[in-house]
Amino acid sequence: MIHHVQLACPAGSEDILRELSLIAPITAVRGNNDKGSWAAALPETKLVQLEDVFLYVIHDLAQLDLEPQAAGINVVVSGHSHQPLIEERARVLYINPGSAGPRRFTLPVALALLTVREKTLRHRLIELRV
Repeated sequence: MIHHVQLACPAGSEDILRELSLIAPITAVRGNNDKGSWAAALPETKLVQLEDVFLYVIHDLAQLDLEPQAAGINVVVSGHSHQPLIEERARVLYINPGSAGPRRFTLPVALALLTVREKTLRHRLIELRV
């Protein structure tokens, strides 16, 4: 089975999460600008398994309180800086998809696409023209 995971941040509102869930299943974690009762219901981190691949989703990478490789995590997804980035460190893929919403500062409007097929990962950043 092939899984395509589209990664984008920030959530920003309950309405955005509701609209995205009409397109496909979503996993969201609470960010520093997510406020209100809807946001309080979001976890701070989430572990997602796709076949034999484990993704750890956290808003701010600086708050990472575990060693991903030792924990068996293959991919860490974060978004606090809104700076699109994909890099591998210690055999763990770190993805910051950027922000697919309104432009943040002078950063590009972007998202990331991660394709999981068995234990093979394909990834790319996609800059959106706005």
